[in-house]
Amino acid sequence: MAPEPPSFASRDPLSPRFWDERFATAFTPWDRGGVPQALRDFAAAAPRPLSTLIPGCGSAWELAWLCEAGWDATAIDFAPAAVARGKALAGRWSERVLLADFFAWQPPRPLDLVYECAFLCALPRALRPQVAARWAELLAPGGKVAGFFFFDQTVKGPPFGIDRPALDALMAPYFDCIADHAVTDSIPVFAGKERWMTWQRR
Repeated sequence: MAPEPPSFASRDPLSPRFWDERFATAFTPWDRGGVPQALRDFAAAAPRPLSTLIPGCGSAWELAWLCEAGWDATAIDFAPAAVARGKALAGRWSERVLLADFFAWQPPRPLDLVYECAFLCALPRALRPQVAARWAELLAPGGKVAGFFFFDQTVKGPPFGIDRPALDALMAPYFDCIADHAVTDSIPVFAGKERWMTWQRR
């Protein structure tokens, strides 16, 4: 039987306090604890290093790995405790973990990739159109959103799942799906309910 989660004061995932409380108590069941194989495979297949944004980065495990591979990666989060955790794990790349609002942050250089890892599913469903529009705004034609998409019908969250028709409708104004793969190393909260997908900006 899974342990009961701690009692939290904040129940609003749109508030930084919600996430700060969870990082402060080390209650982070969405945290993969390392660099997932699907990202390693995606990076290995890329024709060149990509300028990459990791929004809602949390612990930002992937940041240092991408930077060590020569990628120009930046990780952002609006929760101070998440940023502190990400900076601590990023080592010499800690300056690339920033406290910032995804909807307001401006990249210093054009982006090739937005890496999606438990960001879309962390936000209430009503915000999804704004997320997709912001992805499109950040990327020039040919740019990509690639990462993990969580398919589930539970009402309670986060994580807030989506179904494939709804995801297709969300992305259709801006993006084409160019890759869709099963995930073999999911952590328990996402097991059997996520796909690695790549969406290309039209």
